[in-house]
Amino acid sequence: MVRETKVSLTSLMYPMFVHNNGRENVPIQSMPGIFRFAQDNLYGEIESCLQLGVNSFVLFPAVKDELKDKVASYALREDNFYLQTARQIKSRFPDVVLMSDVALDPYSSDGHDGIVENGKILNDETLPILSAMSVLQADAGFDIIGPSDMMDGRVGAIRDALEDNGFTDTLIMSYAAKYASAFYGPFRDALDSAPKFGDKKTYQMDPANKWEALREAINDEEEGADIIMVKPALSYLDIIHLLKENINLPISAYNVSGEYAMVYAASQNGWLDKDRVMQEMLLSIRRAGADIILTYFAKEYAQLMNKI
Repeated sequence: MVRETKVSLTSLMYPMFVHNNGRENVPIQSMPGIFRFAQDNLYGEIESCLQLGVNSFVLFPAVKDELKDKVASYALREDNFYLQTARQIKSRFPDVVLMSDVALDPYSSDGHDGIVENGKILNDETLPILSAMSVLQADAGFDIIGPSDMMDGRVGAIRDALEDNGFTDTLIMSYAAKYASAFYGPFRDALDSAPKFGDKKTYQMDPANKWEALREAINDEEEGADIIMVKPALSYLDIIHLLKENINLPISAYNVSGEYAMVYAASQNGWLDKDRVMQEMLLSIRRAGADIILTYFAKEYAQLMNKI
């Protein structure tokens, strides 16, 4: 009765990967229990999650290398399987909350989130592509646009593009405080989206910086974001709390792939109780101030809660 913090299923979003390279699900070795789903198999997984009480999903595309180029042109094609999959999901399950990913790296032959020229990321030249991606995704049925690219000014550009094209009810969840973290490794395995050169430190945040996160969040709020995200979650609980105390928007946190993989690796060696650690981890993120948690544990947590 007096417990201060609770983790409800309605506060969780389940990140899912989809591919169009055959009919089989592909296990992600560094993330036990997580798969790249073939399109036709994804719908059954969503249905099983809905039966457990998980209603919100974040969808990421695993794009074949032959479809990638330097300007991420496949992201803007009408026959893009990612957009087709979203349409099918919303047609079959109209009440789910579906969030997109807006960045060039899944479609880029360079593996970066922006256009690359002579080894430099071109911020302003990337914005029109991100805006066009967002409009196509909104048209495909995504309820929330998720710009994960960290280009300056992209929230305002995307908001203007959505408004200009009539998508006034489509939300933007901004990756406002996305740190240049070592915890993303398994995610890049999942999408084969690691940079082909260098790193992402010129556009992702320095893990040493705290107040920069607040400035970034305030900028994104002013540009039209509806939800502010902190990524990763566990090593940045202080950032989640800082933004919760100072931003007048819902705060989300991404419990990222490396955090998931650590728990699984330790539990497989018998060093930790996975279920107890999972619950404590999600509770700590919620207690820090996250209204929404993006987590690969969403389905497992729901299964556990349905047994209690």
